[in-house]
Order: sequence, then C-alpha cells, then structure tokens
Amino acid sequence: MSDYDIEFFFDPVCPFAWITSRWVEKVVAQREYRVDWRFIPLRILNKDKDYATDFPPEYVHGHGAGLRMLRVAAQVRAEHGRDQMFPLYTGFGRSIFDVDPDRATAVDDASWDGELEQEAEAALAHTGREVGTPIIAFQPPDGPAFFGPVISRIPDDDAAIDLWDSVIHLAEFPGFAELKRSLREVPQLRALGWTPGDEVVEEDWQGGSRRRT
Repeated sequence: MSDYDIEFFFDPVCPFAWITSRWVEKVVAQREYRVDWRFIPLRILNKDKDYATDFPPEYVHGHGAGLRMLRVAAQVRAEHGRDQMFPLYTGFGRSIFDVDPDRATAVDDASWDGELEQEAEAALAHTGREVGTPIIAFQPPDGPAFFGPVISRIPDDDAAIDLWDSVIHLAEFPGFAELKRSLREVPQLRALGWTPGDEVVEEDWQGGSRRRT
C-alpha cells in the first residue's frame, strides 16, 4: 500500500495541469489526502512526434521549457525529498515559471532525463499511452487512475469536492474508458492574458493542443 492517497503527474508548462492541481489542492485541504507530486514531461511524452508538423510553432519551446524545469524539480526532490514538490510546483506557477538561480544549472543537465523518463513511464503504466497531462492516480498503486480532468477554471471549495467525488465515482467503474470533448474554454490564467470578468471564449482543441488553422 502506498504512503500517498493520490499521485499527481504534471508538466509545469501545461496550463490545464496547473488548473487541475489547484482544484486538487482544494480537495486535499478538505479531505486531508496525501499527494505525491510526480513528473510527466510533455517533451518526453511526445519525443516520437514531429513538432514541425504535429504542433503549433511555440510548442517545441514550451515543452522544452517544461523538461528543463522538471530537471530542476528532480534535483530538488533528490536533495530535499518528495514533500518539497508541491511548493516547488506552486512556485513555478505563481512566478510564471521563474527558476531559483541556485537551481539554474539543472535546466540543461540531461543527467536527470532518465529519471524523468522513468516517471513518465510510471504515469503511463496507470493509464495507457494515449494521454497527456495531468495524470492522477487515486489510492495507488491499485486504485483508479485517469488523464485529467482537463478543466479551464479553478472551482470554488464546494464545487471542488463535488467535482472530485463525481470523477472518482466515474473512474472506479471498471468499464469506464473515456469521456471527452474538444471544445474548451480558454484557460482562465493571468499568465495567458485572462483577467476576471473577461468574456468566456471557447476553442476547438485537437490532440492536446489548439487546433491549427
């Protein structure tokens, strides 16, 4: 039996993973779960894809930045333990991904990539390979696991619990495989230009990225 109630696999550059993590934070505060914040680099997940044809131009830089930050996270975890992963991930998001200068050398240290690849494989072992970030495993190693939920806004405290219970009930059904739609709100994050009161804009996404025109 794991020491953790939830495993949350993230890439720090994924806006949907960031929003989902803030939802999980609200659930954890009310249910007192222990979360193991783990890694799934989008750059490694998509290593066999052609970025020139499969993604918009900015994705190669963004996914590369996520890999570099997860190298830093792997170094911090090795030196200071798993309990430092949530505050580090929070720091990445709240500072729009500024890296502590003391950790800056790790961003180009590919010696961490083997560990990151193992972590990505651990995530995919829960769900299968046709997924992205985030991945959540509840009551690991044998509890339900799923990609997502992909949400575009952070729910309030009550809605956070309602959403959590709904997702867990669905995931616990052995025959459940997928529930998905490609039409999404633009993520409600200041870093992406959103401010409270803005009109909700929906976009059609494809393969985990904005549909190319």
